[in-house]
Amino acid sequence: MSLAIFYGTTTGNTGDIAVKVQEFFGANECEIFDVKDTSLSQVATYDQLIFAIPTWDYGEVQEDWLEIWDEVDNLDFTGKTVAFIGLGDQYGYAEWFVDAMGMLHDKIKPRGATIVGHWPAQGYEFDESKALTADKKHFIGLAIDEDCQRELTEDRLNEWCSQVMVEFVAA
Repeated sequence: MSLAIFYGTTTGNTGDIAVKVQEFFGANECEIFDVKDTSLSQVATYDQLIFAIPTWDYGEVQEDWLEIWDEVDNLDFTGKTVAFIGLGDQYGYAEWFVDAMGMLHDKIKPRGATIVGHWPAQGYEFDESKALTADKKHFIGLAIDEDCQRELTEDRLNEWCSQVMVEFVAA
């Protein structure tokens, strides 16, 4: 099985998280791509994918992702296992916390992807999120808040990566 991480970043936080995830899985086992420099057609090469996307302002998609947003509509994710990481500010933008992760999920899921990596919403303080599962108790992927809960990031990343590693094998 082949694994790749696709991310977009403005401040560098999402890029830093993507690198940490790559380190967890091993650089020889996992390739990493900045969507600013890579066509999403590369997705076809991999069986397992992790998409890392920050939410900007009032629930907006980050600019590098926005540039390629429509490309997602032309991809086939049949037979692919996908996990998501979303970055956001749960206090400053509590009504839109990690919305972009939910929006990307909603574009990819109907295109045949098997989704793994759901993450508990417990331990976060926010009002609304498009990234919540139907039970409202989980996010569709790992939610990271580098603005307000940076001290929790490393533990969350390690636990989530361990979980996703098992889920990738089981899928």
